[in-house]
Amino acid sequence: MVDVLITNGPLLVGMAALFGFLMAWGIGANDVANAMGTSVGSNAITIKQAIIIAMIFEFAGAYLAGGEVTSTIRKGIIDSSYFMAQPELLVYGMIASLLAAGLWLIAASALGWPVSTTHSIVGAIVGFAAVGVGAEAVEWGKVGGIVGSWVVTPAISGFIAFTIFQSVQKLIFDTDKPLENAKRYVPFYMALAGFVMALVTIKKGLKHIGLHFSNLEAYSLAILIAVVVGVGGMIAIKRLRMDNKVDRQTQFGNVEKVFAILMVVTACCMAFAHGSNDVANAIGPLAAVASIVNSGGEISSKAELVWWILPLGAVGIVLGLAIFGQRVMKTIGKNITHLTPSRGFAAELAAASTVVIASGTGLPISTTQTLVGAVLGVGMARGIAAINIGVVRNIVVSWVVTLPAGAALSIMFFYMIKGIFS
Repeated sequence: MVDVLITNGPLLVGMAALFGFLMAWGIGANDVANAMGTSVGSNAITIKQAIIIAMIFEFAGAYLAGGEVTSTIRKGIIDSSYFMAQPELLVYGMIASLLAAGLWLIAASALGWPVSTTHSIVGAIVGFAAVGVGAEAVEWGKVGGIVGSWVVTPAISGFIAFTIFQSVQKLIFDTDKPLENAKRYVPFYMALAGFVMALVTIKKGLKHIGLHFSNLEAYSLAILIAVVVGVGGMIAIKRLRMDNKVDRQTQFGNVEKVFAILMVVTACCMAFAHGSNDVANAIGPLAAVASIVNSGGEISSKAELVWWILPLGAVGIVLGLAIFGQRVMKTIGKNITHLTPSRGFAAELAAASTVVIASGTGLPISTTQTLVGAVLGVGMARGIAAINIGVVRNIVVSWVVTLPAGAALSIMFFYMIKGIFS
């Protein structure tokens, strides 16, 4: 049956490239919109600025740090030994998975649902493998871990966001002199943000370029960056001309301006880390198809990336965000709870911290669920009435539906593609 790969090789790779682009588009429309949603929702930046920041940093992350070598099968969800005899089945399955996950993400984005791009592609891959090949081809333990992360991830990020926001309230907003206290404490928040963002970038981004740091080096570098950011922040805030004599409301407004600057920095780092990490959801299966077809049916555990694959993924992500990302941004930034720059900053810093904790412990997490959990945590800090329960319910339903939706679509496309070629 390897003849199929030889005779239809270019067509199969072309289909994979087209659907891989569709998937990257979906990631841009859905996931990147979450990363930028808090910044836009809190009015720290405009939608236009968010799109420009995301274009630069997502593209840089995806292109520079998206990985020269990507694991053929995302997170070891299926056992490739079951496909050795019929490599064409893995090719059909990966093409079907990309189409299924891409369509689901676009549908979810149109409805304004922030779903997980990782779970979309995992659901799709599990679906075609379990039905098309056999349930034993799926590593069910890994799937169980992903389902477990639905509860754990938002809980961790929600707790961290709640804590950060409460500390901002106590130290700055609930005091007699909010502006003076902001000048005193904000540099520490800046340093903390610098530390976490440096760690995210080092752990998630730079390892793909071939820059490998030991834990000690990574933490030392992150601490150094934190000190520089903190000192820089202190100097910058001292230079801000703000009047302590004005009424509290105006002081609050001035404090929020300081946090707005912080949010721009966190948004840039989140975009870079996200681009480096999640572009693999689109290009992993595509790289697998290209590698199997080019090697005449040989399945290797790592797929060397052909030169055109990374730019294809990076461009897809950027276009998806620019053309279709506004609905999900609105859900995260405006509809769950009312965000100001200080609240948005607490949410984004909590999400980034959770990503660091997860990458250190190997928890399979979804950036989307991390961020939604963090926004919920900030809302909870202001009381349950501050949260729009209807929106949250829809989001949770969309998370639960993502795995089966991806699986069902991919099973259907798998049999269609198999029927066309065999």
